Amino acid sequence: MELQQMRYVVAIAETNSFTKAAERCLVAQSALSHQISRLERELGAKLFERTSRRVRLTPAGASFLPAARECLEAAERAAANAAAAVGEVRGRLTVGLIPTVAAVDIPGALRDFRRRYPHVRIGLSMGASDDLVEQVREGVLEVAFLGLPTTARPHGVNARELARDRLVAVVAPNHPLAEESAVDLYRLSSEVFVDLPAGTAGRIQSDQAFSAAGLTRDVTFEVSSADYMTRLVLEGLGIALLPSTYVPQLTGVTTIEVTDAPTRAEHVIWNRAVRTPAADAFLSILGIPVTPGEPSSGTTAGGRDGRSTPVDAPPRP
Repeated sequence: MELQQMRYVVAIAETNSFTKAAERCLVAQSALSHQISRLERELGAKLFERTSRRVRLTPAGASFLPAARECLEAAERAAANAAAAVGEVRGRLTVGLIPTVAAVDIPGALRDFRRRYPHVRIGLSMGASDDLVEQVREGVLEVAFLGLPTTARPHGVNARELARDRLVAVVAPNHPLAEESAVDLYRLSSEVFVDLPAGTAGRIQSDQAFSAAGLTRDVTFEVSSADYMTRLVLEGLGIALLPSTYVPQLTGVTTIEVTDAPTRAEHVIWNRAVRTPAADAFLSILGIPVTPGEPSSGTTAGGRDGRSTPVDAPPRP
């Protein structure tokens, strides 16, 4: 069994097509088909069901796929580690982030990283903070940027708090509140809100603030994107609470200071167990040196005072 055969299996499974898989792997389709047939004979089982309209994994193929991916990832890590041993950073860097990251100029950091390490392939993945923590724990992502309530810490990963921020009210220019210079949560509690889904870290920070003030609010619209939250706000469907350092990127809306505003902390996280030379290099670009002996879970790489502190799972309302 060869790595190239595993690469072909993964490509077919991801594209659902022998033709597209061959194009991705830069090989003739006949050669790819021959290798798959050879592998199936070796395994004594069909990996794919082929019809004139579609290609899909058989039960045997579905069982084979995860291990094939693990082998390819292990081979890639081995090659990257070998290159790093002679001073060259190669391989892949996969970074996750929430859309409202403001503590770090992500495009600028990636630009600097790319200039210094041109042989590294870079992948970006957007998601909610809770999902990003899980993906880093599982090794799907190597580094991620997230925002959490200031009472929470990422659980089961290494983390560095980057910055804290207050949320501001975001309204349409013709909204009755648009002329106000500042409001409080009591005044906002009578408004209709556009917010992230209940239970997500980005939503919890606001829910906790209203609850602590003994207030309730009406979240009529739940969306997964801060950008789409803004579009609904501009349509006059509700107001939103967003980080003050993020809202300068928005156009057309009016922002208002909230005197007793919810707060959030931005973190960068990583998992030492699956850290690659590319991940080390990227963290170094951010000014976060990582040593081989650092703890892999249970502590943060340093808070505001630079000391390690316990990490806890984000609280749920």
